[in-house]
Amino acid sequence: MSVDLDKYFARIGWDGERAPTLDTLRSLQYAHVLGIPFENIDVVVGTVPSLDLTDLEAKLVAGSRGGYCFEQNTLFADVLEQLGYRVTRYTGRVRVGARPGEIRPRTHLVLGIEVPGDGEGPGDDQGPGGEVPGGRYLVDVGFGSIDALLEPLPMVPGLVREGRGRRHRLVLEEADGPAPVWVLQARSGDTWIELVSFTLDAAPPPDIGVANWHVATHPRSPFRRLFVQRTHVDGHLSLDGTTLTRTARDGTVTVEPVEGAEALRELLESEFGIAPPPGVRPER
Repeated sequence: MSVDLDKYFARIGWDGERAPTLDTLRSLQYAHVLGIPFENIDVVVGTVPSLDLTDLEAKLVAGSRGGYCFEQNTLFADVLEQLGYRVTRYTGRVRVGARPGEIRPRTHLVLGIEVPGDGEGPGDDQGPGGEVPGGRYLVDVGFGSIDALLEPLPMVPGLVREGRGRRHRLVLEEADGPAPVWVLQARSGDTWIELVSFTLDAAPPPDIGVANWHVATHPRSPFRRLFVQRTHVDGHLSLDGTTLTRTARDGTVTVEPVEGAEALRELLESEFGIAPPPGVRPER
């Protein structure tokens, strides 16, 4: 079973050319991030999110819901494959907030996308900077952060790209080893912050399923508390537990408390476009 493309495109408000080009990939990624919110409500109410495409379509496409990385990128990967892109799934380690030297489990999913006949990506031969052949791009529509990618990032180490006002780059660690570690970084003010690291080992569905189960059930998982994000053309909304943060396009930040279950439900529906299931409470 695959996702119904007509329904998906209607959900994200996209009507572009259905050809596997870089322009299509760029516009699709941006439309997806704007159209489908990041949220972990199922985990908060005690459910392990399903990664079955039928369930993902019912929840993220037909339903007024969003999802987190495993759901979002699994859905997006299927859409891209239907359009003719070659997609490789990688599991990664989130580095935001990690202590120096800390090795976290692989609890994030990112996508490597090859664009057929693309002339903007790396060349056919591996260059001195460690370029990856084949016009390969890093895509991630499921990283719940204001620093997340909004456009595909060429998988060329050290190349800085600005997309929709955000700057990102990939750097290589342990480049002489058998499995170089790629690190996605975002520019924040005058510094580069590390978002996620990964290797180019393709992740099979069972490994992705185990990582999804771990994130949803581990008692110390950060997703045991409510975490919702929504990117808009003119700003960004973030709900972390009982704290709502609004970031305007000009960088202005306002912070508001969310008090009570009714206020939470109204907020999710009116500003995040989410119809929450029963059992969501702000104290979680």
